[in-house]
Amino acid sequence: MSFSPSPAERLSRARFDLRIGLPVMVTDGAVCWLAASPEVLTEARFAALVAGGDAVLAITHWRAETLKTPVYDGDVTRIAVPPSMDLARVRAVADPADDLRAPLKGPFRPVREGDAGIARAAVALAKSARLLPAVLLCPLAGDTGELSVLDLRDPGVHLGEDSPVHRVVSARLPMAAATAGRLHIFRPEDGGDEHYAIEIGQPDRSAPVLTRLHSACFTGDVLGSLKCDCGPQLNGALAQMASAGGGILLYLNQEGRGIGLANKMRAYSLQDQGFDTVEANHRLGFEDDERDFRTGARILGRMGVGRVRLMTNNPRKVERLVSCGIEVVERVPLAVGENPLNAAYLATKAAKSGHLL
Repeated sequence: MSFSPSPAERLSRARFDLRIGLPVMVTDGAVCWLAASPEVLTEARFAALVAGGDAVLAITHWRAETLKTPVYDGDVTRIAVPPSMDLARVRAVADPADDLRAPLKGPFRPVREGDAGIARAAVALAKSARLLPAVLLCPLAGDTGELSVLDLRDPGVHLGEDSPVHRVVSARLPMAAATAGRLHIFRPEDGGDEHYAIEIGQPDRSAPVLTRLHSACFTGDVLGSLKCDCGPQLNGALAQMASAGGGILLYLNQEGRGIGLANKMRAYSLQDQGFDTVEANHRLGFEDDERDFRTGARILGRMGVGRVRLMTNNPRKVERLVSCGIEVVERVPLAVGENPLNAAYLATKAAKSGHLL
């Protein structure tokens, strides 16, 4: 019996270390770099990382385009960090909070030589840790202590892939929407966020099951935010399932279209400056939608559901479920929750994200 961590466990450990401000060793066999998140780095660790020179800041092409910096590596770019660049300035490059007040942060020197694979993997790791997608990279030198190692040659390391999920527990849960309810808790193998399946009644698995994949929205589902339509969609979907005699709502912990609550609030702050939802995400360095619906398909499979009537206004969600082997026999519209404060948000979803509203 070996107690060595599995590749998935090493990935989870690296994600956690990055979140608390510890550097992570990332290697592809040929080279090894230290990767750290500027937003949680201490001044002392930053100074130690850049002391040897040759440090670079890896950012996504979206953030680079905002900064008017050339992108030579496709979806990422690497910016040289000179000795004159302190931690505050590195953070300003990564975080768009002050872009309007101080838009000229350059000039920057993009790094073109060498492979960008490690930079790309480090940015993906930061995204999965719900941090800003910007990573400080420094060549490995000297004693690094007991840092986590992410070896990209390891066939078990799959950045950007979903993890297998397992049911932890199920229990009866009477709700305002339906007294005949059950809550199922699913936990991924990689130590990521748990996801929930809310089962209304006893849906017949031999027929298409009325289903919704609902991404967590703390502001809308819990606080009743009027900036989105998430809360009304959650309650409306449960009510329709109760009326239809059964259904399954998957509550996926993918806050803010998969960027996490802190980054979602950063996006809200940018929206207060006049940017729409998609523009705000891009300025932060994210895609307009970072969610992964493969986890939802895995959970449905675990629950014995292979055919669904999917409650959604998002055709991409239908496409992703179909690509994962779930048959979507019908798209059931869920147009609820429009109000004067979210009209522009809904218009953006329709115009830029293809939602059918």
